[in-house]
Order: sequence, then C-alpha cells, then structure tokens
Amino acid sequence: MKVLHISAECYPAAKAGGLGDVAGALPKYLTTSDCPATVIIPKYHTKWIISQEWEEIFNSSFELGSTSIPFSIQKLVNGQLGFPLYVADIPGKYDRPSVYLDENGKGFKDEVERSLCFQQATLHWVAQLDDLPQVIHCHDHHTGLVPFMMKHCPVYSRLANTPSVFTIHNAEYHGTFGWEKVQNLPLFDGRVGGLLDWDRAINPLAAAIKCAWKLTTVSPTYMNELQLSSSNLSPLLKQEHTKSLGILNGIDAEVWNPKTDHLIAENLKRSFKTFKEKNRKALKAKFIIPDKLPLITFIGRLAGEKGAGLLAPMIEQFIATGNKAAFIILGTGEPQIHFQLKQLERTYPALVNVALEYNEQLAHQLYAGSDFLMMPSKVEPCGLNQMYSMRYGTIPVVRAVGGLKDTVIDIREKKGRGIQFTHLNVDDAANALARAVALYKTKKTFEAVRTSITEVDFSWEKSAQQYIDLYDSLIDLVN
Repeated sequence: MKVLHISAECYPAAKAGGLGDVAGALPKYLTTSDCPATVIIPKYHTKWIISQEWEEIFNSSFELGSTSIPFSIQKLVNGQLGFPLYVADIPGKYDRPSVYLDENGKGFKDEVERSLCFQQATLHWVAQLDDLPQVIHCHDHHTGLVPFMMKHCPVYSRLANTPSVFTIHNAEYHGTFGWEKVQNLPLFDGRVGGLLDWDRAINPLAAAIKCAWKLTTVSPTYMNELQLSSSNLSPLLKQEHTKSLGILNGIDAEVWNPKTDHLIAENLKRSFKTFKEKNRKALKAKFIIPDKLPLITFIGRLAGEKGAGLLAPMIEQFIATGNKAAFIILGTGEPQIHFQLKQLERTYPALVNVALEYNEQLAHQLYAGSDFLMMPSKVEPCGLNQMYSMRYGTIPVVRAVGGLKDTVIDIREKKGRGIQFTHLNVDDAANALARAVALYKTKKTFEAVRTSITEVDFSWEKSAQQYIDLYDSLIDLVN
C-alpha cells in the first residue's frame, strides 16, 4: 500500500456528489500508473454496499469520551474497482441507507460523532499495520482531524512521520463543533489545541489546512478563489499558500465513454449525428421535447451553491423575451427550489420538464441526448458535469467560476468549448441561454463545436501524475 485515501464517499459504493466520483476514479488511475492506492470509507447500508461480499480483516474498539465504540474493518471480496476498497463498520453510526441525509432530507443529528468515529476507527486500523502507507490522503472536512491526530495523539504515534495530503473538494462545509465535545478526541497535549481552533470552535477543515503536510484543491482557480475569499478561512489559506496546490480533477473515461456506456440508449458508433438523435428520442419517451428546439439540461443538487435558485427565474425571463428551448431539470435539494421548479413546469408544460430525483442512469441519458448543459453555479470547486457533458457532445453553459472557468473556454475565443457568463444574476444567466439558442441556429458552427468538444482530454492520467509527483516529493522528505 503506497497511498491510502480516506473519504466519506467512493463511487459506486457511496456517492452524494463529486467527492464520490473523485474517490472512485483517482485511486484507479494512480494504481494503473504504478502508484498503488487504497480507499477506506464508512460502511453505509447503501444498496451497492450491502449487495457485496466483505471479509473482516481487523476488529477492535476505541473510546469516544466515556463510551467504548466497537468496530471492524472489512475488505471488498473479488472487487473489480481497480483498487482495494475497505469499509469501517461501526454499529449504530453508518448502517443507514443514505450518506448524509435522513429520510426527511435533513442532516443526521449525530454527524459529529459519526465523523469522529470513522476517523478514529481508520487510524486505529492503520496504526497497527505492519506495512504502513507511505502517504495518507484525506478528503474534505469529514477526515479533517486525521492529520492532527496523526501528529499529536500518542495513540497514533506510529503515524507521526507519515506524510499527509488534504484535499478540499468543497470549502463551504467545515464540520465545526463546540469545544465541549473535545473529550471525544483521543488524548493530546493541550498546548497544541490551538491547531484545532478557529473562531473559538473546533473546525476540522481549518485543522486540516494547518496540519496536513500538503494542501490541494480540485482546480487551480478554486485555490485562488479560496485564498482571496473563502469566508473566514482566507487568512489561513493565504498563510499556508506555500504548501498549497490546485490540481484539476479528471473524469473516469471508462465510465463516461459514449462508445461503451451501458446506461444510454444508443452508443456512439460512426455517426455522431445519429448518436445524438437516437439518445434524444429515448428522452422523448419520458419527457416533452418539441422537435426543432434545442434541449437544455440541468443535472445536480438543487442548492444555492449550484445556482439552482436562478433556474426558475432565468428560464422564465428567457422565455418571456421570446426565446424558445426545451428544458429538463434533474436533481433534488432545497424544498423552496423544488416548489419554484414545479410551478415553472405547470406554467410552461410544453417546454419545461422537472424530475426531482437522483437517477444515475437518467443523468447519463441526459448527457447523451441534450444539446446544452446549464451550470449557473455560485461556487464550483472543480465541476465534473461540464466534463461529462463535453464527452457526450453536449455544450456547457456555465458561470465562470472555479473549475468551470478552467475547463470551459467561451466560444468567442479560439478553441471555444462552451458559453461563459460572469455574474450570478438572472440577466446574465438568461442572456447566456439566449447565446446558446443563437449558436444552435447556426448549424454549421454548432455541429463543429459539439463534435470538437468530444475530443477534449479530461481523463485522469495528467491529474494522477500531478498527485504522484506530489506524493513522491513527500516520500523523499522522510527517506
């Protein structure tokens, strides 16, 4: 084991967003590049996890305050993910069908305790291994206390000199909790307690930024944005800039391959035009899609940070100004946004379709059958949807923020790949949609753009090599 990835998500075992895609793809591409990688996640009771065979390889317990917490570490048997996958089975904590939300769509009330249990169970297992990982790579605030505990908790002293990398996938979530819960952490010297503190609370994200040997984000622009404006963490990120690096995520080109994708109605063969037409026809079996109109899609969480609150007003303004297109919106999220979108669908039943669900198969079909993909994001650390869409010849319409700015060149520029807009407001977003329709009507240019974007290389090989170089530089420090 060269690199151990600790994550709350990993596709296909447990996924709620882009973190799951990254944790399920990066280790595979690292391994194929002669950098063996392993992943550990909590043992949720997702359909995928409970359908697999698992072998127990370790069991023990640790103290969470005054409570003894039993756990076991289990390895996936006969897995074909391209890397070894382990789960931490912690009875009563993760044996639930959802990653983060209860049956009412709200976060679990014991989320802090769950996170502390997962991190400690993982370190208890790793610290007793004969063959320690050469690097421990942690992802997002759910694992943010791992670099601190490795360095400063005597129970994990074997890991004190093991390099740690921490990747921020989404800095909107810090995992903050009060100091009254500090007894749930393993014993540490009180003189280093300041490493945990930010604004008089324990902040796992801030602790990881302080304690990890190297800090990465999922695109170069997002790293710059965080250092300039990331609520109250910007001063800290500026302070730690010398150990920070933005590495653009890739996509799993085997999963997202229009030539072999088993989740779409028609695979890409010789004719790209036939590929798009037949996949659009498959969507027409479920949705209202008028002929001769461009099909514009949104796929993702219906949340403020995704700009989903703009969807209804921007589409309404777009239609009110005389433009026409068919729309399909797929996702779940905030109840108020659900309400706005269903109202919009009732107002424009011949143009607007809303599917309030998480549906991986339908997402693939939408990428294959749509003409444009909307991403009016308020925050977008990297964004994978725009990369998926280009792979299938669906042109992205994006706000120029984070990884969207890094990956989508506006069609006004040389080698343009999509349409950018700058401001997070209805006017700018609706105007971008109008530009999309204008492009659609210019058939020769439209066909040239959507054909060319399928050739853009967003695979993991380049990004994986950047991580390998980072890991090697850390390993050299301790050898």
